[in-house]
Amino acid sequence: MATYARPVERLIAELSRLPSIGPRSAQRIAFHIIRSRKEEALALAEALREVKERIRPCRRCFNLTEGEECDICRDPRRDRGVICVVEDPYDIGPIERTGEYRGLYHVLGGALSPLDGVEPEDLRIAELVERVRNEGTRELILATNPNTTGEATAMFIAQEVRELPVRVTALASGLPVGGDLEYADEVTLGRAFAGRREL
Repeated sequence: MATYARPVERLIAELSRLPSIGPRSAQRIAFHIIRSRKEEALALAEALREVKERIRPCRRCFNLTEGEECDICRDPRRDRGVICVVEDPYDIGPIERTGEYRGLYHVLGGALSPLDGVEPEDLRIAELVERVRNEGTRELILATNPNTTGEATAMFIAQEVRELPVRVTALASGLPVGGDLEYADEVTLGRAFAGRREL
């Protein structure tokens, strides 16, 4: 026997399918939606509908866009000789917020993970190599996640473009600003030493 009315159960079930949302979180969100004003709930439903109907991948970099190309690819002020490679579109936001990067992007659509069935042909690696070959790219910045799959993906890409005249770099990794050495793990601390710079 269901605990709640069928529409409530369905809402909880659908919300719990979202990443990082367990059954309890889904229940809290569902009851928040139920308690909110009808206009607010319908605005959320309309936003979901609109994003599914209007958003698609940029034909050049695979970032999310409403048009053929995203705003970053269309921006004439961007450095077209530099491409920052990321796993997913949501990785672009944090990089943009730094204000340090003014080049273009390439969204792979994930990371290599043979155990999960993600092979090179499942990602947009061939499209990246084609861009490097045809767009006069000077530098490729590999900004994949600093974990096993992200690093394996970066190494694979570096191998794929090794014959091309492009500089391949990776983001530095190490200690976070404001972090204490006492709490750093050995791998992070080791990378901090390996990536040290002159002052």
